[in-house]
Amino acid sequence: MPLTEFEGRITAAVEAVAPSVAGIESRQIGRPHRPSPFGAPARATAVVVDREGYLITNQHVVEGASQIWVHLPDGRDLEGEVIGGDEATDVAVVKVDGIDVPAARLGDSENLRVGQLVLAVGHALGLPGGPTVSVGVVSALGRPLPGSDFIFEGLIQTDAAINPGNSGGPLADIQGNVIGMNTAMIPYAQGVGFAIPVNTIKWVMQQLLEKGRVVRPWLGIYGTTLNDALARRYDLPADSGVLIVELDGRGPAYESGLRAGDVITGIGSQDINQMKDVLSALSKHSIREEVEVRFIRMGSKRSTRLLLRESPIPAAIR
Repeated sequence: MPLTEFEGRITAAVEAVAPSVAGIESRQIGRPHRPSPFGAPARATAVVVDREGYLITNQHVVEGASQIWVHLPDGRDLEGEVIGGDEATDVAVVKVDGIDVPAARLGDSENLRVGQLVLAVGHALGLPGGPTVSVGVVSALGRPLPGSDFIFEGLIQTDAAINPGNSGGPLADIQGNVIGMNTAMIPYAQGVGFAIPVNTIKWVMQQLLEKGRVVRPWLGIYGTTLNDALARRYDLPADSGVLIVELDGRGPAYESGLRAGDVITGIGSQDINQMKDVLSALSKHSIREEVEVRFIRMGSKRSTRLLLRESPIPAAIR
């Protein structure tokens, strides 16, 4: 029976991305992995991102591993080296020598739309015979991960089936471009999985390869996205932005005069409508760069300037 045009597009997308999907196994000698909201991390998935042998996977997969083994699509098993990882985004970079495997095409997650078709590819449950493919849609964007205090905001939610072993595998569009990396599923829910946007992955990967760690500008605030309900409850003169709930007294925000109850509406050239916009705005600036912060206090629009510093907390993204 011949494929329909739609089926042909799906199979073509799978054929484009599958050759870059590898299995990954992390082994610890003498002690188990620490508990993780993602489940057992020993066997999972990785994506080849260039022919030099760099792969991306989840940090929770490789954290604390004594050995890393990469199972390539062509059947080879090679030992890998963790180049670096970032707990705040759950992204890690692994290097394997001499693989000569096609690299995945990394897309652009900035223009994703709710409802567009996506494919989740990965070694679900460690089943033999190659990666598993599931089809779904982008269910939501900018999601926080329930039950986690370190992956903060900005995840892609999808109803494509994500199971243990899918961690680190690609979420692709129907052109075969990787637009995210599968990171978690919710065991008590159906059709609720999460992926890290590929633009976040690109930025973290660049930081890890160039600096060996992720360097983040730091404001020193603890905030929440403002909505109509919060605005009415606290009689705030705005219905979007980031409400400052608490400040770190050591941080640039406090030193610049920002206080709890202020609503941040802009950082630099970027408008701030929700918490993920703060992360996006900070990623465009450098340590020791002075930036303007626009905010509302007691109904009055104000601005201040602050000097960005590196976060003193390795996993902090606020």
